[in-house]
Amino acid sequence: MNHPEPNERKSTLKIIHRRSGDPQRTQQLGPYGLETLIDPEEEGAGVIHRVVVAPRQRTSTSYHRIAEEFYYVISGSGTAILDGREYRLSAGDMLRLPPGTTHAFATDAEALEMLDIQVPGCRPDRDVYFVDGPPPQGFGSPTHRNPAP
Repeated sequence: MNHPEPNERKSTLKIIHRRSGDPQRTQQLGPYGLETLIDPEEEGAGVIHRVVVAPRQRTSTSYHRIAEEFYYVISGSGTAILDGREYRLSAGDMLRLPPGTTHAFATDAEALEMLDIQVPGCRPDRDVYFVDGPPPQGFGSPTHRNPAP
């Protein structure tokens, strides 16, 4: 099997090495603390966010029409509500959400910290649709208030 040489596979994308935890990269969106780990101008096939849902919070139910989404629980615990079904979460758990999966998160006494990978990438103002009311502060325009798929 012929494989291209390493230099033939390179694109305009650059290697990124970035430490998480920079408050300048984090924005509060309703109950979400969302730290962007790949900037819009750095995007390739997807994006990565570090998500923190504060204790005793429940996020709005949303979905993505295009993006497939992967969550990995870094720390804490909580509940994922996926298409109306509850899944208990704790450190080390992983979720795969195909496009169109409605999802929300609820926490108890501790915060839930997750790595969120989306392919293709979506952002608070792109491919995010809310089904249970207006978007939380900081999310996209009113055009993102659409019924579930």
